[in-house]
Amino acid sequence: MKKRIRGFIGMAVTICLVSSMLAACSGNKNEKNEAEPAASPKADDLKAVTYPIETNDTLTSWEQINTNLITFYPNLADSPFGQELEKRTGVKVKYSHPADGQAKEQFNLLIASNNLPDVIEYDWNTGYPGGPDKAIADKVILPLNDLIDQYAPNLKKILKENPELDKMLKTDDGTYYVFPMIRPENGTVFRGPMIRKDWLDELNLPVPTTIDEWYTALKAFKEQKGATAPFTLQYGVEFNIQDAFIGAYKTANRFYIDDQGQVKYGPIDAQFKDAIALLRKWYSEGLIDKDFALNNDSKSLDSKMMSNASGATVGLLSGGMGRWMETGKKQNEKFQLVAAPYPTLNKGEKAFIGHKDFYYNPIASKAISADSKNPELAVKWIDYAYSEEGAMLFNFGIEGVSYTNNNGTLAYTEKITKNPQYTLQQMISQYTKPNGPYNGDARKNNFNSFKEQDEALVIWSDTDAANHIMPAFITPTLDESKEVAKLITAIASYKEEMLLKFIMGQEPIEKFDAYVEQIKSMGIEKITKIYQDAYDRYKQR
Repeated sequence: MKKRIRGFIGMAVTICLVSSMLAACSGNKNEKNEAEPAASPKADDLKAVTYPIETNDTLTSWEQINTNLITFYPNLADSPFGQELEKRTGVKVKYSHPADGQAKEQFNLLIASNNLPDVIEYDWNTGYPGGPDKAIADKVILPLNDLIDQYAPNLKKILKENPELDKMLKTDDGTYYVFPMIRPENGTVFRGPMIRKDWLDELNLPVPTTIDEWYTALKAFKEQKGATAPFTLQYGVEFNIQDAFIGAYKTANRFYIDDQGQVKYGPIDAQFKDAIALLRKWYSEGLIDKDFALNNDSKSLDSKMMSNASGATVGLLSGGMGRWMETGKKQNEKFQLVAAPYPTLNKGEKAFIGHKDFYYNPIASKAISADSKNPELAVKWIDYAYSEEGAMLFNFGIEGVSYTNNNGTLAYTEKITKNPQYTLQQMISQYTKPNGPYNGDARKNNFNSFKEQDEALVIWSDTDAANHIMPAFITPTLDESKEVAKLITAIASYKEEMLLKFIMGQEPIEKFDAYVEQIKSMGIEKITKIYQDAYDRYKQR
């Protein structure tokens, strides 16, 4: 892998700033678009791998480390989970972890270094310009059909039993490229709006369901609770007010699918102007964190939520709501965060869009690099996570240490739940892997620490998102990807720049129509047509 595109870094950095706002693009691994379909893994003659594997080889893996784990260990290999995984698989692994908030930049540098580890855990759909087929064509990662067929019997069995999942994991020509993180059905929604219920009760206000009710609540937080940033957020991979408020206008800050099954680019919708005008008004009145564009790591968000500077955000079920509830209640027993429905303009409407993941989670999936000296061993090591024993380790940790199993009833041990110094999420992070390629277990959601988390799953799921979220694993052809690559960087950069300027009042909202025309002149309609074709092909896989 000596010849890689030198322009990768400059292009990728800009794209990655808004990767969740733009759908994935990728091409075929062959120059010809009419390449022969790759063979799917065979479902018969499954040959189990015996663990621990007898080997003296050491693998290398580049992957993000859970921020809760950093409290105890700087490297996954040092944690009880890492040590147990090595013991059970027989494979020693040297991990490299990007710094919190710097994964994209360090990924770009890694790819450009021409010295890749055996395994890379990343979003290969939106994180690599051109997507998985381009990464294969660039000799960055390996196609996995033969490797899965020969050395991954556990994953192969799962794919045989789940045709819809199987469809998600390959390109249009049938090439498999990653080992997926597989979410259970009750694990496909885990992020949404949340708000301080104790504040609402004190102010005699309901949990907001409409834009007007949100305005009333945030204004009261500022004026009567002294909140300096009533609504805060973490800015970066996802500008996460995009669904919470922009979605109320039946659009999105990215590509989406409309009610007729057509791909649309939300930021040029007519109704997007109304959504931006709303955010501009709230920002000017001090209802949105004035420093939101600087909140690019979890520490900034933690600080504002725990210091009473903020009373609402969009966050994760466990890493957000659960963690803040544990910490907040230690400071104030009345502290309470609850889920708010994804808002609408009118009372009683169903939210047009909201958070909704797919069974396949591209963000935390592993690919085998083309530089790997032992891809067969790497595949066997990863495949352990899809075995029954491996899935239990990844989901729940070590039996008798982090959890107990009483005739099928699972529970965390007091070692996890009764530590006064650390939160439950911090404790369990030592023994499990919250994100990564493994088979997720639906029973994990029975382990929520608070009833508010159980309620959140129901509240956040009540949207029409399943019909409007665009799959992140569509795969344009190589020629289509080249066309997108020529246009997408400038569009993404311009859109992001103008979005911030509109919200912060640095550009008049009257300039919105000129902004739309500029994006059209830059080729957004060509990209939309490419994504529409790729989406149609995906549905036919």
